[in-house]
Amino acid sequence: MANPEAHPGAQPNPTSTPARRALAGFLREGREPREAGHPAGAESPEHGPPGPARPVRGLSAGDDATTAAPSAPLRTGVLGPAARRAFGGLLPLLDDPGLRDLFVQVRGGAGRLWVDRGASLQAVPGWRADPSAVRSLATGLIAAGGRHLDELHPYADVRLGDGIRVHAVLPPVAVDGAAVSVRVPGGAPPEFGALARGGLCGQLTARWLANEVRGRRNLLVTGGTGSGKTTLLSAMLGLVPHGERILTIEDVAELRIDHPHVVSLEARQPNAEGAGEVPLDRLLREALRMRPDRIVLGECRGAEIATLLTALNTGHDGGAGTLHASRLAEVPARLEALGALAGLGPDALGRQAVSALHAVVHLERGPRGHRIAAIGRLGIGASGVLEITEVRM
Repeated sequence: MANPEAHPGAQPNPTSTPARRALAGFLREGREPREAGHPAGAESPEHGPPGPARPVRGLSAGDDATTAAPSAPLRTGVLGPAARRAFGGLLPLLDDPGLRDLFVQVRGGAGRLWVDRGASLQAVPGWRADPSAVRSLATGLIAAGGRHLDELHPYADVRLGDGIRVHAVLPPVAVDGAAVSVRVPGGAPPEFGALARGGLCGQLTARWLANEVRGRRNLLVTGGTGSGKTTLLSAMLGLVPHGERILTIEDVAELRIDHPHVVSLEARQPNAEGAGEVPLDRLLREALRMRPDRIVLGECRGAEIATLLTALNTGHDGGAGTLHASRLAEVPARLEALGALAGLGPDALGRQAVSALHAVVHLERGPRGHRIAAIGRLGIGASGVLEITEVRM
């Protein structure tokens, strides 16, 4: 538990209202804020009974972690009781409008807290938690998402509330101790114009990309981890004419699209008995029967790439997807690797990719945020292999 008095070098954040000062007091004492009429030690319908039954009592953000201003939209407002109990004293951090990622992990025998507000990871100074509390946080959050986490099933990925994505892993897979990764959505669906004005790209590139979307061109968004692929894809889909029907297929639903007709499909992992799995390629086949105007695959990461390319090659124009690649030049090799998982050789994959994908938009994350670093077009080279050529705007 964070204790600012125990580490004099940490500077507490200023609090502008009595409510925020009270919140800081709760965090210093390792307790959670309660609704009016439910003092500490009393049962609350939101937080449940106090004491040992609470999954992660003792985990709090501490004064060194900035919390949201009172007027900011609350991400935690749509969390269910189980998720709120599991997050415990970390709840105020989730309502920080600038927060993008939150990490709790055991290192050196103690739990540590890291946050990312869009620029880079920052450790919360002096924050410590017992390894057992981090483990309880992991199992509680995964249970709140309807899945189970233990030594036999030491990792899981769930979605909570309005798009909060939680991944957790336990020992022995996590060597030092439990690790929890939380990715939080923005307060509202991203708007393409605002992203462009904020430094995503220049006006020429923005106009070109908007025309590609409205012209029903098939686009692949690439980039490294945390480069903004999902954010850009969500914003681009907001440009789709409102008379069109968008179907999205994701491993964990993260796309937030400002559009009146979106059907979101989410894959399902098998249960503890190994039954009930619904993989991405199955969802893609189902989506083709749902009269889609546009099919979007949140992230291409396996054999489903073959189903997507087939769909885009058979009249479903205007589709899109994302692919993890550190550089634009790596995209052909990544596509070939995924094609191999589907039984496609490099030649077959190359021909399908060139026909299906009209442009590749590559993102990078720098000190000033996300930006479009390059735009490329796929082609077949003189040697017959898939290659990509950068397009200058």
